[in-house]
Amino acid sequence: MNFFEGTDFWTLAVIVGLAGVTVLTRSFFFFSSEEWALPDWAQRGLQYAPIAAMAAVVLPEILMQQGQFLNTWMDARWVGATVGAAVYFWRRNVLWTILAGMLAYLPLHLVLGW
Repeated sequence: MNFFEGTDFWTLAVIVGLAGVTVLTRSFFFFSSEEWALPDWAQRGLQYAPIAAMAAVVLPEILMQQGQFLNTWMDARWVGATVGAAVYFWRRNVLWTILAGMLAYLPLHLVLGW
């Protein structure tokens, strides 16, 4: 079986082009002989990257189901997320946040079927 069988020129060109851009951008810091540092504004901005990524991943999972916004308040995900957020702001401990959120979520989801 030939790997390239059925693959047109443009598909191969895009794959090679993307590989080239990836190699170039990931090895960019090797090309300079001087030490390179991010500006202060970029370092401050990167401090918010983890929370922005979590919001982008977690919030749609809490607020949507099958691509549609939830239209009822009787959903265990809302309750678990709210309890987890409250415990985090109270204790500032990720383990307690996860435990409290799951302890609020699981009975509502498993017992009540929310």
